[in-house]
Amino acid sequence: MRAILAIDPGCCKCGLAVVSDGDVLHKEVVTREEVAAAAAALAARYSVEKVIVGNGTGGDALVEALRTVIPPNSIETVDEANSSRRARARYLKENPPRGIRRLIPHGLQYPDRPYDDYVALILAEDYLHGA
Repeated sequence: MRAILAIDPGCCKCGLAVVSDGDVLHKEVVTREEVAAAAAALAARYSVEKVIVGNGTGGDALVEALRTVIPPNSIETVDEANSSRRARARYLKENPPRGIRRLIPHGLQYPDRPYDDYVALILAEDYLHGA
């Protein structure tokens, strides 16, 4: 079982997702202050082999923080180009709007909660599929 922890870094909040053998084991959005502790706890809980961090906003600083709680050789930076757009579309597909919001064209819809966890999920899946 090859577990991957993916992190979408941000300036205020970060998305985390743990994926193993194509199954989503965990996903959540945490504050920037909580991300290192949350990542260490998830890495231990799911026996994570690799931690991948998106190269976007604050990615380098986050990698430095993670190196204090996770073995440095298991951390890798990945390209996160277009991941937010793809995660937004996936979130809306999996969580279709209800009520009057369903009348708004899909291209104009925006998630009703932070979806950084979906961005992390996209990063994990891309990594596992060699994209």
